[in-house]
Amino acid sequence: MTGAGASDQRAPAPTDIRLRRKSGLLELQYSDGTRFELPAELLRVYSPSAEVKGHGKGQEKLQTGKRHVSMTALEAIGQYAIRLSFDDGHNSGIYSWELLRDLGEHQQERWQQYLTRLQQAQASRDALPAGTQAIKIVDPDRNAGDAGGQ
Repeated sequence: MTGAGASDQRAPAPTDIRLRRKSGLLELQYSDGTRFELPAELLRVYSPSAEVKGHGKGQEKLQTGKRHVSMTALEAIGQYAIRLSFDDGHNSGIYSWELLRDLGEHQQERWQQYLTRLQQAQASRDALPAGTQAIKIVDPDRNAGDAGGQ
């Protein structure tokens, strides 16, 4: 039934994982010959951590300024996942085999979704220069209906 089917659907573990710091890629090789190269920026912005995904549907936080983020470490988590550390201090995401396979198989689609979200938010892949503070200015006419007569 569902139990057997669900376990059959689990993504296989990669047979080889390489962190290529110089090129900023995580290389995954599978026993069926499939190979993926996932860029650090993609992995960072799709981190499965609560900091990125939130604690429930609709609480995702758009990651900005990650164009030049680098992976600094890779750690095995049991037989089901890895933890990646990034040079921006982020290291709380546990990347399951299923997530890594999904990111590999849908890399272009996920990347385009990310770029679209950045554009909609008028945000950038580039980090602000050190010491810069940004504020978001909201059009008061856009929120005029929120006052509720107060």
